[in-house]
Amino acid sequence: MSTNGKSSMVTINLDGNDVEVPAGINLVEAAGIHGTEVPHYCYHPQLSVAGNCRMCLVEMGTPMRDRATGEAVLDENGVQKIGWIPKPIIGCGTNVSPGMHIKTKSPMVTDSREGIMEFLLVNHPLDCPICDQAGECRLQEFATDYGRGYSRYVERKNVKPKRTKLGPRVTLDDERCILCSRCIRFCQEVVDDDVLGFVDRGSFSTLTCFPGKELSNNYSLNTVDLCPVGALTSTDFRFKMRVWFLKESPSVCTESSAGSNILVSSREGEIHRITPRRNDSVNDSWMTDSGRELYKQVKSDNRLLSASVSGNSLNLSEAISSAIDLLKGKNVGIVGSCRSSVEEQYLLNKLSKNLKAKKFLRGHFGDDDGILLSADRSPNLRGNLVTGFSNKYPSDVLPELAQALEKKQIDALIVVGEELSESGVDLDDVNIPVIFLGTHQNKTSELSTVVIPTLTSFEKSGSFINRNFRLQSFKQSVPGPAGLLPDLHIIVSLINGLSEDADQSSDLASIWKQMSKSTTNPLHGIVYSKIPGDGIQLDGAKWDSLPFVEKKALHFSPLKQTQSA
Repeated sequence: MSTNGKSSMVTINLDGNDVEVPAGINLVEAAGIHGTEVPHYCYHPQLSVAGNCRMCLVEMGTPMRDRATGEAVLDENGVQKIGWIPKPIIGCGTNVSPGMHIKTKSPMVTDSREGIMEFLLVNHPLDCPICDQAGECRLQEFATDYGRGYSRYVERKNVKPKRTKLGPRVTLDDERCILCSRCIRFCQEVVDDDVLGFVDRGSFSTLTCFPGKELSNNYSLNTVDLCPVGALTSTDFRFKMRVWFLKESPSVCTESSAGSNILVSSREGEIHRITPRRNDSVNDSWMTDSGRELYKQVKSDNRLLSASVSGNSLNLSEAISSAIDLLKGKNVGIVGSCRSSVEEQYLLNKLSKNLKAKKFLRGHFGDDDGILLSADRSPNLRGNLVTGFSNKYPSDVLPELAQALEKKQIDALIVVGEELSESGVDLDDVNIPVIFLGTHQNKTSELSTVVIPTLTSFEKSGSFINRNFRLQSFKQSVPGPAGLLPDLHIIVSLINGLSEDADQSSDLASIWKQMSKSTTNPLHGIVYSKIPGDGIQLDGAKWDSLPFVEKKALHFSPLKQTQSA
């Protein structure tokens, strides 16, 4: 229901106050818009309605009309009467309509919620002190806010399976399960992997995998995020850290060009987990399991932690000075990275202009899973288009670079994070200085003259442009290793050191002021600090004809929403 592209609004009465809400919106969401919480467990805005927890019970009434004439039925004061349903109804299964009256705080509603909560806790174990969900458990919260505060049940609780392995990454404690079925519906509706279900009846109902199957799809950990209690737990995160000690930083997943929004949870500079951050324009509320593992690269054994020149360890400033000396007066080639941020690609393009360097760009590709793992396995290939570093078809190989090296058209090479041996370029017999900027060791770094360690996306701030040309910012989550500087500082040092009149700043605000100056640039007028949490949609139409812009990806729309949230 829309008018001129905008959702039409209707008026409902919420706890005695007339409020406007979007037409047809779910009642739980409508109340939330106006700051009224309707407690719920089974309801999720991006899953179908199950209506089985009954926690969202409210009173509902509608304006009365004469059945014969259709005329409004008025009271003695000339006001239209409201016909209240004698029993409470579930808010999750109700969409708003004009004139609807809702009570969320009446004695009937309060008594209903207390009763439902008492039933939910009948067999629930009292193990909050050792439960991973403690601190972010909806059962804890709602029991405090809407429960009686005591139980009349004195019998022995049912015993159910504990520490059940549902798959390689998910562990079930079935005694805690409240049968909300969110995990079941997610597997059926989002990833099309119908593997979970309930067996047995009544209070003996148990969540399990179907015979011969396991919860092993690449989105299985989303069921842990969906679980409102501590029934489904991450095997990797289980018993590792209390959530109230964690600092959450907004970021963007670098696994592929889907650009899933994430929260990086850390304590004292160490990352402990990654969870999805809701963005209905990009990833809904989901992310891949493999993307959650990326934080482990920060502490991996092959991480570059110190600079070196010809195999000898030096401090960062000395290595940068050596790189500048080796690049002066040379015919330089620059291999850019689709994993670099927009700001880094802009500065790298500026460096290439100053040096009149040949530019090369390697792509990383795989199979598209049709959800959030795109064929383009890099977060910022499209950033190269916007910043002007490259508009050529990228591939996993770099034949132009191999040819330029063979013809000795390049006297020095700058490589940003890439493994050239995987791109069909052999540096074993290349007798030119190679400057490597990257986070981890590889064969290219081992053969490089100068190695300058850089930071991962978790250790710096910047922005990426995803497959749908959506600009999204990410913030530093943890500090980088001692002695290392952000990539922006390193590239700026090269620019200023190789150009006598250069005075480039590494400040993000300054860089964005330069990038957004041109009226023909899609970034025109954008201020980095004002990029909203859900990003900014850029105009990708001008790149529609380029071969590496997949139509499916370019015109990607959010996952199909079952509810109008």
